[in-house]
Amino acid sequence: MHHFQKIQPDNASRRSFLRRASALSVMGSAAPWALSLSAMADAAAATATDYKALVCVFLYGGNDYANTVVPYDQASYDAQYALRGNLRIDRAALAPNLLAPTAALAGGRQYALAPGLEPLVPLFNAGQMAVMLNVGTLVQPTTLAQYQARSVPLPPKLFSHNDQQSYWQSSSPEGATSGWGGRMGDLFASGNGNATFTSMGVSGNAVYLAGKSAVQYQVTPNGAVAVNGLRTPLFGSAAASSVLQSLMTGARAQPLENEYVRVCQRSLDANAQLGSALGATSVTTPFPSGSLADQLKMVARLIAARNALGARRQVFFVSIGGFDTHDGLLKVHPGLMASVGGALAAFYRATVELGVDSQVTTFTASDFGRTLVSNSDGSDHGWGSMHFVLGGAVKGAAYYGTAPVIANGGPDDVGQGRLLPGLSVDQYGATLASWLGVSTTDLASVLPNLGNYSQRNLGFV
Repeated sequence: MHHFQKIQPDNASRRSFLRRASALSVMGSAAPWALSLSAMADAAAATATDYKALVCVFLYGGNDYANTVVPYDQASYDAQYALRGNLRIDRAALAPNLLAPTAALAGGRQYALAPGLEPLVPLFNAGQMAVMLNVGTLVQPTTLAQYQARSVPLPPKLFSHNDQQSYWQSSSPEGATSGWGGRMGDLFASGNGNATFTSMGVSGNAVYLAGKSAVQYQVTPNGAVAVNGLRTPLFGSAAASSVLQSLMTGARAQPLENEYVRVCQRSLDANAQLGSALGATSVTTPFPSGSLADQLKMVARLIAARNALGARRQVFFVSIGGFDTHDGLLKVHPGLMASVGGALAAFYRATVELGVDSQVTTFTASDFGRTLVSNSDGSDHGWGSMHFVLGGAVKGAAYYGTAPVIANGGPDDVGQGRLLPGLSVDQYGATLASWLGVSTTDLASVLPNLGNYSQRNLGFV
């Protein structure tokens, strides 16, 4: 089994980023955001007069699907915990989180959300959230027989953290230089007042946000990243700050140096614009404590500042780690569920406060699901998983996909309860991209495997 640990954002794209950054290493901590802007170019002309945003919430480490969206009908509950009895969630604890879809699943199947996800239950039942059943990385529709015979192309290096994180975010294994969020940014950047603010990350570098021309602009949960030596006197000296300012923005004779100066000046201008825009906005919706909640609160503030930033279309990325639960699943996972549930619900309420709940769609993603079969104290790397989509435009109170058969060695299982995905990331992403405004023609450039599917829109938004 591959067990390449990576709970934080993509190391491959970070390495690629640092290679490009080496020429500007003299800038120190300012280099990442400055270089994010250095690749900015005129994007394809996709114009919009309204506002829409997609927010990707990535669960790094591979979320345990079986203890997130939990079978509740007695037969399914019994079947699941016959295979993972020592990871059991008491059925009585699930009762308050029983989901009430507008259309019942076949065979009397029922699901409840894990304890900790209580804030999401009313959103689902009221139609603002949908649950995706068994979605994961694929190259094309794949049957169990085709998987076993290796008669169709499969995502490379299945069950590897690094590669499956990258494949989820980019449709390519580790080393990819653009992701499907960034490729949407390519299409919409030129339609925004400032292309810089099209693809924005609040949790560090992620290949998902990198486009072929547009690349991510990174902020922290506290706001824009300033150049310390310009924000405050460098080494306590105003003269040193002046020298740094000159090094960054002073006129040069050589073309490469002039490009460097242009990028630096644009970076400083963007930083000033963002700081001013954030300072003029407020979000009063209370958020719980925690890293994910802090990131999503910043996204809410950025959305509140959309008019000052000239934004019409935006793609955001936030993340939370800790989901590689080989050990201590019952100790670790409930806290992660509480963090996710509280943060997502607060963010949705913030979009309501801002009057954009039907214009912002939030969705979860993760490396992969995990094994249904327990390894005694946790679960191991899997494949397909369950995910959430939230927002006022979501056709919620519904499941999308087919409820997988609960079995070790069953028709939906490639071994140990690893789900063979019934829905692909390409279909998931294409549905979101279409809602954002990507044309049918442009979808192929955003999600290169989409042509392998006859159903390209899952209809959940």
